[in-house]
Amino acid sequence: MKPADNDNPILAELRRRIDDIDQQLVRLLNERAEIVVDVGNLKRTDNSTPIYAPDREQIVLQQIREYNKGPLPDSCLEGIWRELMSGSFALERPLRIGFLGPLGSFSHLAATRQFGSSVDYTAFESIPGVFHGVETRRIDLGLVPVENTIGGAIHDTLDTFLQTSARVCAEILIPIQHHVLSKCASDDEIEKIYTRPEVFDQCRKWLSDHVRKAERMAAASTARAAEVAASDPGTAAIGSSLAASIYNVPILHENIEDNPNNITRFFVIGHQASRPSGDDKTAILFTTAHKPGALAEVIDAFRDKGVNLTHIDKRPSQRVNWEYCFFIDCEGHSEEEHVATAIESARNHCLQLTILGSFPRATNVLL
Repeated sequence: MKPADNDNPILAELRRRIDDIDQQLVRLLNERAEIVVDVGNLKRTDNSTPIYAPDREQIVLQQIREYNKGPLPDSCLEGIWRELMSGSFALERPLRIGFLGPLGSFSHLAATRQFGSSVDYTAFESIPGVFHGVETRRIDLGLVPVENTIGGAIHDTLDTFLQTSARVCAEILIPIQHHVLSKCASDDEIEKIYTRPEVFDQCRKWLSDHVRKAERMAAASTARAAEVAASDPGTAAIGSSLAASIYNVPILHENIEDNPNNITRFFVIGHQASRPSGDDKTAILFTTAHKPGALAEVIDAFRDKGVNLTHIDKRPSQRVNWEYCFFIDCEGHSEEEHVATAIESARNHCLQLTILGSFPRATNVLL
């Protein structure tokens, strides 16, 4: 396209240079894509090589951050490369990703930030439903919330790990940013505001300062709240930016949460094992033997091998009353010698111990 006649000639020249670079980028990206097709062909002849390789993803993104000398921020380039990888999945074999629905939920938002726009998404009505989708191979991978910095552990996820063959192959971190979605022109026009009950608790200060008179209505999900706000005059919803886009409701106010550090950690679950990336974690489920100090002995087994525990939680075993299962995350991959030795030592003090998966450690919050 030729620049408009009234353009500043210096600006016109800069735009011409940008157009030239864009042309080079498109050519190089398609050269990259041709190699991706070759990779996909090799993977199809070797069924042991998965389409989604979290360890390779971690290495690629780390390299991009190292290559970057600015002025673009790392987060911008990481977003571009995630979309490139999403397109690569489509060239190799379209991935089917499941998440806790409905469309526009924070789980849906997390899935799109991790896997981009070139994969197939399926919304499930429950967390066990996501696990079942993986087990029956209706989907290739599932995304399930495991803990939140404010609310703590997600019990449905931990409980389902007690009875599933699915394994953890990656983790991701997503900021939970609440927005006011409404077709109202101002706060004064809002008569009712919909969202999940716990979201009201997370936005108390803003609600008290801005819409004190609006009636608060509980919704089954933030996405359902957005759906109501799209069609009901005088209403608003508190939900995600993705819900605003899907249900075509303008964002009236952004980031109204009381705590800006509200982050949810998600697990990517599947059948595959992730190879060591050099910066990994391992999730483990165990039940201790019925003897004094058994839990302490399990923890000491990791300490003695210099393995740091980064998370511990417990849930009823669902088999025997007052029997508990413990969930821990530790630094390192289960294939590393010191981690493997620590796990085997801990197993001596357990009735049952299962490695839920080793996976690259999430180093960045996906924005």
